[in-house]
Amino acid sequence: MEQDLTATLALLAATPDTLDALLRHLPEALIHSNEGPGTWTVTEVLAHLIHGERTDWLPLVEILLRAGESETFPIFQREGHLGDSRSVTELLTEFAELRAASIAQLHALGLTPQDLERRGRHPVFGLVTLSQLLATWPTHDLSHLHQISRILASQYREAVGPWSRYLGVLHCDGHSGKA
Repeated sequence: MEQDLTATLALLAATPDTLDALLRHLPEALIHSNEGPGTWTVTEVLAHLIHGERTDWLPLVEILLRAGESETFPIFQREGHLGDSRSVTELLTEFAELRAASIAQLHALGLTPQDLERRGRHPVFGLVTLSQLLATWPTHDLSHLHQISRILASQYREAVGPWSRYLGVLHCDGHSGKA
């Protein structure tokens, strides 16, 4: 599928409400659980999304539009969020506020199809287009929604007994901590 900025913005806008509906009223035991040693809790995933919203997505868009290929993007500190001990309610609220501001800023840029083809320099991947960067943003959200589903489902791994074989979320080996 080609980059569809309308669809991208719709997915970006949906993520905060999706997370809120899933997580706001869950018991603390679920919110602070993980998939095992070296994996993140639900609150750590939320803090990671906030960290990315502050330091990665829109800042990279701005660098790409300002400097193009002449400036390499800074390396994203994937674990820069660790140690954030706020409540799930505080994290959900901040993420929703940051995401709304990001979407407003994206709209204000008035991006054209020509802008989407502009290129920037990623420190690992080399040359990337704005279209690729923008497509990665909601896909990253979806990856972490999947991760949160795995974290929550893994708390029922033993309780489901033989039904485990039919519950794919219990057998997924996607990343949960360090990649």
